[in-house]
Amino acid sequence: LAKHPEIKALMKPDYNLIWVVVLMVLAQLTAFYLVKDLDWKWVVFWAYVFGSCISHSMTLAIHEISHNSAFGNSKAMWNRWFGIFANLPLGLPYSISFKRYHMDHHRYLGGDGIDVDIPTNFEGWFFCTPFRKFMWIVLQPFFYAIRPLCINPKPISRLEVINLLAQLSFDVVIYYLWGGKSIFYMLAGSVLGLGLHPISGHFIAEHYMFLKGHETYSYYGPLNLLTFNVGYHNEHHDFPNIPGKSLPLVKKIAAEYYDNLPQYNSWIKVLYDFVTDDTISPYSRMKRQLKGEVKQD
Repeated sequence: LAKHPEIKALMKPDYNLIWVVVLMVLAQLTAFYLVKDLDWKWVVFWAYVFGSCISHSMTLAIHEISHNSAFGNSKAMWNRWFGIFANLPLGLPYSISFKRYHMDHHRYLGGDGIDVDIPTNFEGWFFCTPFRKFMWIVLQPFFYAIRPLCINPKPISRLEVINLLAQLSFDVVIYYLWGGKSIFYMLAGSVLGLGLHPISGHFIAEHYMFLKGHETYSYYGPLNLLTFNVGYHNEHHDFPNIPGKSLPLVKKIAAEYYDNLPQYNSWIKVLYDFVTDDTISPYSRMKRQLKGEVKQD
């Protein structure tokens, strides 16, 4: 910032995010209606080809909202309510809990017992062969759901209860209106989109140490168009209060800080390399023993 103070001008809400999220919710509502009378094979097909992309993209919209990118820090609660709205087409409550744990990830990156993005010792020990690592990728959404309860369980907050009740109410309404195929499409899209899917390469690309000494990597490929530029991950951790829309400008302005860092151009290759490279596993993360006072959300 001392060298490039103009970056401060990018620290403002991205109001376009609001309309993009609303359109994504409407797109999924339309899909719920369209799949209700299809054969099951086509429900599964569209859940993977379309629903999974929208669902994974929505989780990254929720990531943006968790950083108050929709309405700004001065309207933090507006972002929480909007996150609950964005959560609806995913089928399972996610937004409020994600925000609580994700702030820990930024404050205490790699913090043992705090950052639940770090795989458990069991994951590192068991998923150590190519086939087991492949299965670990398939099962990623389950590990991301269960891991916080094992590593750093937190008391349930009032907003999490509201998130749960809003989600259950929405799911009941969808089932009442359009039946089980729409519910299956919703849930299958979320599970498939966060598992064996090209976009899921970002889970591994962001912080797994393919090169010793480098624990955060950026990806500058085309899938950033579907993921609110989450691939600009070094830039995001440097400036978490800058919306994803503006992260390419950060890289352009401060190119001398980013251009020479190790980077990816394919999340699919990241997944392939993770499975086939014997030197990489869920253990390939930087873990830190934190000192001093720890303040969690």
